[in-house]
Amino acid sequence: MAERIVRRRGYRQGLGGEMAAEFLGTFVLILLGVGSVAVAVAGLPGSGRQTGDFGPANWLIISWGWGLAVVFGVYVAGGISGAHLNPAVTLGFAARRDFPWRKVLPYWLAQVIGAFVAAALVYASYRWAIDAANTKADVPRDKSLPTYSIFATFPAEYFGDSWWGPLLDQIVGTGILLLLICALIDKRNTAPMSNLHPFLIGLVVVAIGLTFGTNAGYAINPARDFGPRLFTYFEGWGSIAFPGTFEWFSGYWWIPIVGPLIGGLAGVAVYDLLISPLIRARSVEPEEGPAREEP
Repeated sequence: MAERIVRRRGYRQGLGGEMAAEFLGTFVLILLGVGSVAVAVAGLPGSGRQTGDFGPANWLIISWGWGLAVVFGVYVAGGISGAHLNPAVTLGFAARRDFPWRKVLPYWLAQVIGAFVAAALVYASYRWAIDAANTKADVPRDKSLPTYSIFATFPAEYFGDSWWGPLLDQIVGTGILLLLICALIDKRNTAPMSNLHPFLIGLVVVAIGLTFGTNAGYAINPARDFGPRLFTYFEGWGSIAFPGTFEWFSGYWWIPIVGPLIGGLAGVAVYDLLISPLIRARSVEPEEGPAREEP
């Protein structure tokens, strides 16, 4: 008789494995996304490879960089953890009962750590470019908003010290993200097939960057902002990182956390209240019975 092989469950098949996947998927997301900002802000201008100022075109590098970062982050972790890579996604899925509440905090922890480690690696690779940019601008690191912006977000100057405008921006941007993610993964609707979800979710992020990005840097992801922000605080950007204070804003650090969490809940609520009931109603098979005229 063939000997039965007993496999130990271990971390690979449990929550530990899912956390490892969330860590690595978020790591890839932040590594490529923050790396694209480093190219636009310090890499190209200081490398001698940019013969003239790109100006607004640099925003295309950033928007497409983040979109592609999402694509490959989702491919890394999708089959293991569902590739949330974003605490707002995790919270939104838990609220709609697609994800167990007991896993929310572990997923958040893995996402933040992955973002922190990725920011550290980007810094290690671009430290020379960052220092050269600060030297050229003749500003110390703790006064350099441009090099800080490689890693984390800040509000546009036209908001002044208002917290409501940036908060609304984060709620709207993340609401759009979760609304469209719900649509793209809903097989009852017109969800893409053949594992194309990561590409289309990445295009959603590109679209958000091109339409709402300049208001507050479209964090739309608490881990994406908080992990790198924490790293920049330890690396000398000081009060720009925490409490998030510069010439026209103060105490900003909480907005890219709270705004996306509210927006994520709003996005899934809109989809589940307006679209899901219609899909359920239209997918019900008509009952057999005597023919009658439509009213």
